Amino acid sequence: MSTLAHVFEAEGLATVTLGSIQKQIEGVAPPRGLYCDFPLGRPLGKPRDPEFQHAVLEHAFGLLDAKAPILETFPETIGDDGVSGLACPLPPRLNDKLHPAIDELRGLRSAYERAVEQYGNHAGPGRTVSADGLEQAIEALVRVIDGTPWKEAGIPGIPARVAQDIRGYYELAALGLSDHVPSAWSGTRWFAYQTEAGKVVMAARAAMRESGEKRPIWFFMAPADFQDEAPANG
Repeated sequence: MSTLAHVFEAEGLATVTLGSIQKQIEGVAPPRGLYCDFPLGRPLGKPRDPEFQHAVLEHAFGLLDAKAPILETFPETIGDDGVSGLACPLPPRLNDKLHPAIDELRGLRSAYERAVEQYGNHAGPGRTVSADGLEQAIEALVRVIDGTPWKEAGIPGIPARVAQDIRGYYELAALGLSDHVPSAWSGTRWFAYQTEAGKVVMAARAAMRESGEKRPIWFFMAPADFQDEAPANG
């Protein structure tokens, strides 16, 4: 977005860029930038806190009056200690004939639909694979784990984007199961380390890496610092 801001400004359109990674926004140097020390994925800070979010937007829009390039820092910081987890009950096995991840996916469908009704599907599946297509996506990833090259396994798109759709389904389902908005990244950690589908995604990622696939193919299937195995406190 910082790069696009330069393009828009060159055409006479005023822009303001919000960034959560300080080195990135400083390096690209948008014409008007606001660095917000918030967890990634939460550009306006606190969920369900419209007063705080409006304060961020007011600060950002105030930069439109600047006549020269400007980069300011929002005065409040929101931390993510990377430790707090998400206690989210997973459905019991209902069909032992199905792969555990498929059985789990089906068991979470009602929670997913509740969350979509309440929050919308903005961060859920559908960019590459719809909710109805996730079973086939997981089956394809299982074939990768079993040794099938990813291009022959039937993955319905770029692996990273497919993995993001699976994760989006689970993170929305977690909202449908939880009575609060989880802290930043806790839903992603819960998916990767506590769910059967998360284990499939992480194992397929590791299998692609070990088979010598190019790094961009498997690396972005999970956040960069996520391990193939659940950490001790996971």
